[in-house]
Amino acid sequence: MIDKRRGRRTMSLQLLPSAMTVLSMCAGLTSIKFALERQPIPAMALIAAAAILDALDGRVARLLGAQSALGAEIDSLADAVNFGVTPALVVYVTLLSKWPVGWAVVLLYMVCVVLRLARYNAQHDDDTQPSYAKEFFVGMPAPAGAVSMIGLMGLKLQFHGDGWWSSLWFLAIWIIGTSILMVSTIPMKKMHTVAIPPNLAVPLLAVLTAVAAAAVLAPYILIWVIIISYVCHIPFAVRSKRWLANHPEAWDDKPRQRRAARRATRRAQPNRRSMARLGLRKPGGRL
Repeated sequence: MIDKRRGRRTMSLQLLPSAMTVLSMCAGLTSIKFALERQPIPAMALIAAAAILDALDGRVARLLGAQSALGAEIDSLADAVNFGVTPALVVYVTLLSKWPVGWAVVLLYMVCVVLRLARYNAQHDDDTQPSYAKEFFVGMPAPAGAVSMIGLMGLKLQFHGDGWWSSLWFLAIWIIGTSILMVSTIPMKKMHTVAIPPNLAVPLLAVLTAVAAAAVLAPYILIWVIIISYVCHIPFAVRSKRWLANHPEAWDDKPRQRRAARRATRRAQPNRRSMARLGLRKPGGRL
């Protein structure tokens, strides 16, 4: 009797990640309903809720040991709906329906999301990649693309009326740029792989408190702070991946050890430049 109860409990826990994925898909599709009813705020909130559920379901699956091929396929299809179809339709209905070219722009975005997800699935099954490659996305991830899309709606709600934020040129350039970033090969850091040094724990908690306050007082400005911060991290991600590619001895090191190695490398570079200026060379002709 006890074994049967434990078996049912284990099965229920294993279904939890897939249930969260299905809920995220329901949130995404309901967002379209609110957009069609000219209610942009609930539409944006539901896309954000879908992104949060998408971030949690994978972690819950790993914690419960409930990862499966079926769950991975459901998650991929949900991402195509939540971060491809839904943001495109919501932005089109809310901002671009007045212009015939608007449909072409959101159609490009939807196709790029599907291509980005297909490439991610193919690379995820590729065992030939070096170990450090798992710390980076190739191109902008689909949830970040969705946040970039709803940020356009946030501008209209923040400033009201018409302006540069609602012009066809700005909207088209921004959406096309987001689409290109998603199918690009630019590396972007996976947030869950970022290690926070212990001395930054307290400042980080203070920042999270400010973010929580901004989510209530200025949510649309907060969306753009997140978007700009994410874009600004790209050069650092590119440099980090390039450094790892050139230092295979650090692939298995912990973040603290990597930071120490990078500091040592940076200190050594000025010394090499100084030696080069002075015309000093080590035996063998190397600096």
